[in-house]
Amino acid sequence: MTMRQPRTGNLLAMRAETGEKFDKFPAARFPVQHEIQQLQKELNDFNERIIELENEGHRGHAMEVLKANAIDFARRIDELRCLLVRSQRS
Repeated sequence: MTMRQPRTGNLLAMRAETGEKFDKFPAARFPVQHEIQQLQKELNDFNERIIELENEGHRGHAMEVLKANAIDFARRIDELRCLLVRSQRS
């Protein structure tokens, strides 16, 4: 029996270390999935930048704008995923 190791620490940092690939779906055949991948990459970039700035002690309006943009990317990703689920049910 294999035991799963508990997940601890910064999952964003761990994901960045693994060098996860985002070009799993070709854009011509899977346009929605490809768009989700692109948005996810941009969201990860925003999150990494937010973490860097927070670690440096930055606060203020610029941080709020970055966080708002990250939330917007997450919302757009969720909308596209919902679109995929709806199309699979029909």
